[in-house]
Amino acid sequence: MECRPKGQADKPLGYIQKLLIYPHAVRDVNAYYSPDRKALLFGYFNATPSDVDLHMPGSLVFSCLSHDIIAHETTHAILDGIFRHYMEPTHPDVGAFHEGFADIVALFQHFTFPEAIKNQLAKTRGSFNAENLLGQLAVEFGKAYGNYHALRDAIGKEDEDTGEWKPRKPDVNTIKTDFEPHDRGSILVAVIFDAFINIYNHRTADLLRIATNGTGILPQGRLNTDLVNRLADEAAKTAMHVLSMCIRALDYCPPVDINFGDYLRALVTADADLVKDDDRNYRIAFIDAFRKWGIYPEDISMLSEETLIYSVDNLSKEVSTFNKAIGGFLRVYKNSIGYENDREAIFEKTNSFITGRQKDGSKTKGLHEYLFGTTVLNKNNNLVFEKLTGLVFSDNYKKMHIKTSEAYKSGPSLEIHSIRLNNRVGPDGNLQNEAIITLAQRCGVKVVHDEANDLYDIKTFTPNGTKENEEEGCFIFRGGCTLIFDLNTDELKHVISKPIFDTEKNSRRRSVYVPNNKRAIMQYRSSWGDYAALTGFVKTIEPFAHIHQIKTDYNG
Repeated sequence: MECRPKGQADKPLGYIQKLLIYPHAVRDVNAYYSPDRKALLFGYFNATPSDVDLHMPGSLVFSCLSHDIIAHETTHAILDGIFRHYMEPTHPDVGAFHEGFADIVALFQHFTFPEAIKNQLAKTRGSFNAENLLGQLAVEFGKAYGNYHALRDAIGKEDEDTGEWKPRKPDVNTIKTDFEPHDRGSILVAVIFDAFINIYNHRTADLLRIATNGTGILPQGRLNTDLVNRLADEAAKTAMHVLSMCIRALDYCPPVDINFGDYLRALVTADADLVKDDDRNYRIAFIDAFRKWGIYPEDISMLSEETLIYSVDNLSKEVSTFNKAIGGFLRVYKNSIGYENDREAIFEKTNSFITGRQKDGSKTKGLHEYLFGTTVLNKNNNLVFEKLTGLVFSDNYKKMHIKTSEAYKSGPSLEIHSIRLNNRVGPDGNLQNEAIITLAQRCGVKVVHDEANDLYDIKTFTPNGTKENEEEGCFIFRGGCTLIFDLNTDELKHVISKPIFDTEKNSRRRSVYVPNNKRAIMQYRSSWGDYAALTGFVKTIEPFAHIHQIKTDYNG
């Protein structure tokens, strides 16, 4: 875990030794992760069940005893440690991704309990298209607070008219109508579980053919114990593979303003890097699941595995120069921490590579100074990297009203969120040896709305401390970029960018860079419009406490 002093983008990060846990923090129907305290706070309350046969009325219910809630809140903490700007409601999918991904991790933890898998598969006759505990989250918590079923169910829900449980079917319109983070996050959970079910069905098709003499239709009655055991093994293995894909994709996500389409591209790219031969069609299953829910990435010509994979042109002279220079820097970094096991030591060494400041107070050349103080970026090629990364490296930052770096006066302020190593071994024994750098920039944006014609225009300004959001229509606009380097070849492998400016509009209309109009207006409307009012996912003291409380009130 790490944190940065407010308003000090170039200052050293503070080391957080451990995540604090408060089992009995609040007497409330709530549990949440606190970004300010770097802690998990669990609530407790008196049960108010809908029926007395579901739960003892008035009895104390402790959320800290729920495996699902613990996993969910811990995942929030991990996500915040990796992506600090995913707390900002720049797009309806951002808060939903936090909630959805936390549910995905909690959900697939169910498959680490073999006896539970066998019990549920025997009950549902090997199918995941029927109501079962493996697809449900916080069952006891939901029943104690007045629901008849779990707090959330990934694969179905109870019909409001008949009270009958029905499987959830893909609906392309849901993504256009559901904006509450838990409801919208449940779309992502349904998509991932849909891919899981398809992969599981593919992996077990031969078992069912063997068990049914080739018909694939199971006879009436209880399933054979050996068949249940084999189905449970395949379900556990599939769940492990799917969860690993979901977690691995985080390294391929942009550092700001994520949406579900970005996550699909991250899933496909990350898996293609590690697993060259997708003989079981895992990637196709994910692509098809996102398609069925109407989720498509932006800026791609067609929906295919090839177009979804991020790529970069390494043939240009400028990128080749960049590769050689940064490759040497990253090799030194790898040798410094590659065999270090102490978390605090890794943190301190990484911080010194980012800022150039050593723990003893001495100063070396950090990544920021390395970029702007050497031939890596200069007047001849920095415009190439502005187009490549979507961030400003040239003197145009002054016209964009991006602050000058406090530590290094020779260039624009640049948030270097992290440098980290990625070492994995693929199923065919191939070694993945990568370094990941995440960068971000910010400027102030004022959105002017012409109500008569329903037109928007935007202007930039330099943020000024606490006054930066006081004026109507003003907010902080961020751009970010994830750079993935292959340390085996010293090449820039992938660039995942959320531009802070629009190069097309710059070349056609204006002499200075301006923020990307479409995304800036979306962020304006998301941050200050109906979305924020509906969800409460705004700059409160405890954003997750607020958003979780809204959802429990909604359920009640």
